[in-house]
Amino acid sequence: MFKMGRNDRCWCGSGKKYKSCHEKSDEANLSKYLSDGYPIPDRSLILNPDQIDGIRKSAKVSIAIMDAIGGMIGEGVTTNDIDALVSKMTAEAGGIPAPLNYYGFPKSCCTSINNCVCHGIPDDTKLKNGDIINVDVTTILDGYYSDMSRMYTIGEISEDAKNLIERTKEMMYLGIDTIKPYMPVAEIGNAIHDKADEYGYGVVRALCGHGVGLDFHSEPTVNHFRSNAKSMILVPGMVLTVEPMINAGTWDVEVLEDEWTVMTRDGSLSAQWEHTVVVTETGAEILTI
Repeated sequence: MFKMGRNDRCWCGSGKKYKSCHEKSDEANLSKYLSDGYPIPDRSLILNPDQIDGIRKSAKVSIAIMDAIGGMIGEGVTTNDIDALVSKMTAEAGGIPAPLNYYGFPKSCCTSINNCVCHGIPDDTKLKNGDIINVDVTTILDGYYSDMSRMYTIGEISEDAKNLIERTKEMMYLGIDTIKPYMPVAEIGNAIHDKADEYGYGVVRALCGHGVGLDFHSEPTVNHFRSNAKSMILVPGMVLTVEPMINAGTWDVEVLEDEWTVMTRDGSLSAQWEHTVVVTETGAEILTI
């Protein structure tokens, strides 16, 4: 099913041969999707317990960085100050900031303020009272990637901004709670979009979550908007991000001339939260918490 020999060691890390461990259950759970034309993950996307533990160790660095940002961020702090902290703490932990020089991205993290949806480039911009900001950090440690982002608030923010932040976080966790083994990945986005409709928000369609762990970006594509497409089936051992980008206005966005910074087209506020999760035999485990 996953290009595995029947006598190979099972993907789950049990140490047993595949034929005496998960072969029958994989066939039973996936055969109906194969016959209906759904994409089935390649064996390379199913990580073993040692690899998942490597991602957990990387995630500890990312979490510590996020906590430290929460302690230093405030009025007058520049996004370059945030980037310098990310760079310093990553290096001290023996890691590498994955965004730095990734397809030419010039900084160690992304800092996206107010109506910036994502991929904001740190610079000398000073944070001011009423701002909301997303900081997105991806750490490489011993070859393992952990990806996460959090929202931070500066001083007194509007009630609308507060609601957007809290509801976007709610939608991220709703997407994570939706995950079950042997389901199409599109179900994550369907659940998130249903909730966004209740709030009257726009779900960004131009960007998505993704597989992560051994690479910065891999399959599966994790859309956060509604889709009836036959999407890849999730199986235990797959690692991916759930990271809905939610706009207070419409879903539409535009990319600035720097070819990185994504803004809401209508100028409305945007929020995003992100966790790296692993699909388990009963649901999903958050690795970046």
